[in-house]
Amino acid sequence: MKTIDNDIKAGDLKHAYLLYGEEQYLIRQYRDKIVKAAVPEGDTMNFTAFSGDGINPKEIIDLAETLPFFADSRLILIEDSGFFKKSPEELAEYFAEVPETTRFLFVEKEVDKRSKLYKALTKMGNAVEFKQQTDEILSRWVGGRIKKEGKNITRDAYNLFIQKTGTDMENIDKELEKLICYCLDKEIIEPADVEAVTTEQISNKIFEMVDAISTHQQKKALELYYDLLALKEPPMRILFLITRQFQILLTVKVMTNKGFGNKDIASKAGCPEWAVKKYQSQSRSYSVEQLKGALEQGGSYEEAVKTGKMNDQMAVELFLIEYSK
Repeated sequence: MKTIDNDIKAGDLKHAYLLYGEEQYLIRQYRDKIVKAAVPEGDTMNFTAFSGDGINPKEIIDLAETLPFFADSRLILIEDSGFFKKSPEELAEYFAEVPETTRFLFVEKEVDKRSKLYKALTKMGNAVEFKQQTDEILSRWVGGRIKKEGKNITRDAYNLFIQKTGTDMENIDKELEKLICYCLDKEIIEPADVEAVTTEQISNKIFEMVDAISTHQQKKALELYYDLLALKEPPMRILFLITRQFQILLTVKVMTNKGFGNKDIASKAGCPEWAVKKYQSQSRSYSVEQLKGALEQGGSYEEAVKTGKMNDQMAVELFLIEYSK
């Protein structure tokens, strides 16, 4: 991200950028920054945007060969094309001879770094991966936003807020705006304020359900499950999220047993660093073999539902009962 900021500040944009990764909020922020820096406001003649599957690479090349209209350069924005997975040969070859007057900006969800197109782009431009932000960065970002509004937030309130929102920056941004508006006449944001207006994510209820399962609170686990059903959450999605939590538990347990630190565990397990201790606590209720068995059982129930041998709601109930008894 710093390289993009430096390019914009120096007025020296590269001929191609690829923005990809998990953090869609930041990707959109930097996409807009590059567009604003590359194209004067209102210049529709030298800016073209493409989106989705079915984009013709030859059409992109023809446009790239067209000289800009009363400007130094033109920008071609291409989003969600899938090019960096299927890697069109003609575009990869063309990147070796792109005119000085043309710039590309690609925004993709998935990228294959082994593809010819990815390798060709990195020779002429910059590929930037936007990963899930660390706890420290999120804390500074939220704290900075709150201070701009002339307010502060207690540590307990912040921890509760992040637990409810998760680490997705777009969701944090939306919930933070609600929280600040709710606390318009207050200087200090407290846990009660967070409880009053912050919407809890479905993933948090899944985490709470797994916590109930691991502490053998079967009744609570089933009540949380029925709450999710009442919210119109599909049973198979719930099963997928539960088994994903068990996969995290397995990773955390194995790495903890091997002596890895929380930061390394969080990176490998794909969870926030602050959540590692909670996962470690949950994983103590199971052996490594039991966690592997839970993952296998989850796959078996999914197959039974797909083949019509079992009702989806019943499959999840059986899983909850089996691992919370």
